[in-house]
Amino acid sequence: MHEWFQKVSVMFEAAFITGDRWKLYLNGLGVTLEIAFFAAILGMVIGTLLAFMKLSVRRNGKKSILVVLANVYIDVIRGTPSVLQLMIMWFIIMANSKNGVLVAILSFGINSGAYVAEIVRAGILAVDNGQMEAGRSLGLSKVQTMIYIIIPQAVKNVLPPIGNEFIVLLKETAIVGYVSLTDLTRVANQIASRTYEAFMPLIGAAVIYFIVIKILTILLAKFERRLRKSDNR
Repeated sequence: MHEWFQKVSVMFEAAFITGDRWKLYLNGLGVTLEIAFFAAILGMVIGTLLAFMKLSVRRNGKKSILVVLANVYIDVIRGTPSVLQLMIMWFIIMANSKNGVLVAILSFGINSGAYVAEIVRAGILAVDNGQMEAGRSLGLSKVQTMIYIIIPQAVKNVLPPIGNEFIVLLKETAIVGYVSLTDLTRVANQIASRTYEAFMPLIGAAVIYFIVIKILTILLAKFERRLRKSDNR
């Protein structure tokens, strides 16, 4: 047992202490969080626009061109792997760009937008239809009713799953090494290649991911409890 602990101690020192390699993990985590944060914002913008496009049904009940375009976008993005989307963005669409972070943000933001669109649409549809009728009966236009009555209620339905989407997005960024970005996962691989020992670098990266996501999960759970308390008032 003593020999095993000694071996683990040596591997830990080689993976984290030697040459201040722990700083590489921090830098990689910074890249991961940066991409996830800005991609989430872009995904929210795209997803919200797509959600309203999908809700723009004509008075005769037929689908408008906006509905068709939104459906095509969502089907294509959700029907193809995110790693391929990232590589297409890097090698084809933005082949002349040397800003890998920007490419990753755009790629993951576009990908996230397709999922956020369904979350936002479902949140709006979850609001009782009588709310729209009540707003119109008070003399508000359809747009005013949507802004002042429907959307504030839909936000409570949307925020918890949006938080979960951010957690998923954070984990998906582990593939940015395909476009030569040194994120947390790539740092672990690089250190493993230097130390000729994959166990400690990979386990270390996994623990860091777990801690960050656990913190986000706890914060999200507290936020959801606050929303439930406000609903019961």
